[in-house]
Amino acid sequence: MASAPANRIAIWDWPVRICHWLFVLLIPLAWWTAEEHMFDWHLRVGMLMLLLLVFRLIWGLIGSSTARFADFLKGPGSVLRYVRGGWPRRIGHNPLGGWSVAALLGVMMIQVGLGLFATDDDGLSYGPLNHFVSYETAEQITELHEANFNILLALIAVHIGAILFYALVKREGLVRPMLTGRGEAAASVEPMRRVGKWRALLALFLAWAFAGWIFAGAPL
Repeated sequence: MASAPANRIAIWDWPVRICHWLFVLLIPLAWWTAEEHMFDWHLRVGMLMLLLLVFRLIWGLIGSSTARFADFLKGPGSVLRYVRGGWPRRIGHNPLGGWSVAALLGVMMIQVGLGLFATDDDGLSYGPLNHFVSYETAEQITELHEANFNILLALIAVHIGAILFYALVKREGLVRPMLTGRGEAAASVEPMRRVGKWRALLALFLAWAFAGWIFAGAPL
């Protein structure tokens, strides 16, 4: 039986795509500013990462259908079903890829969270929440901050490997839809369900307010 003809439908909204590509830019920039001891810029990059992560968390609750965590965070049964090839064709993250995204976001949140309390070797540059901990504790947090980056790099390598696997083995391009927002799918597949732009503005306002409060030292 011939397969249903494919058509181009909406898959990813612009907030998801902007967050994704800014993460691609900011993670190596954070590494470079730290390696070059440009701690003022490292702090700025970290605060922008914080804003994006908070925005993405909020967008995962109120955003378009494929952006929502409820859409792609499935239980072990769904993951096993996907691995065995029994998962139905649909857009967005598959159950395995969804948990990969959750792991990346989680490790990035840990990385940024540790950086808020970290300090440099001389104690002259430090995160905006450093005043809540002792110098010795800040040194330990800084070591964890550096170690956690290696975990982040490992997850990024797995992510890139999955993209290459889909491109070379399954002949499915994952990069273009993340650039254009659209991709090919069977005519029976439901496209992304959009939400009002006011939700993106609300999420951005809340993320900006939270990041600004943290940058100010989280005053009570």
